Amino acid sequence: MPANTTLEAATLTELEAAAFRRLVQHLRTRADVQNIDMMNLAGFCRNCLSNWMKDAADERGIALSRDESRELVYGMSYDAWKALHQGAASTGQQAAFEANKPQH
Repeated sequence: MPANTTLEAATLTELEAAAFRRLVQHLRTRADVQNIDMMNLAGFCRNCLSNWMKDAADERGIALSRDESRELVYGMSYDAWKALHQGAASTGQQAAFEANKPQH
């Protein structure tokens, strides 16, 4: 936490959680934005968010499967989301991904 803030830890956690929920909701409404484009531009995507959520659950001993964490982010099963929204990646998108693949 920055030294100049007067927020209590619990309040900061609440604000961070609210920001995360807003990000997830925004990504659900922007299904036109492909994960590969997010990866190429920002270095993370919806799958990364769901993996980070699962990692946090694992660290706390909370049972959460990969499929469950993805459903929390996508708002539906990953397979359903892919069928509805995910197009095939172009050669250019794939090349950019390989050149800039994040190591997280």
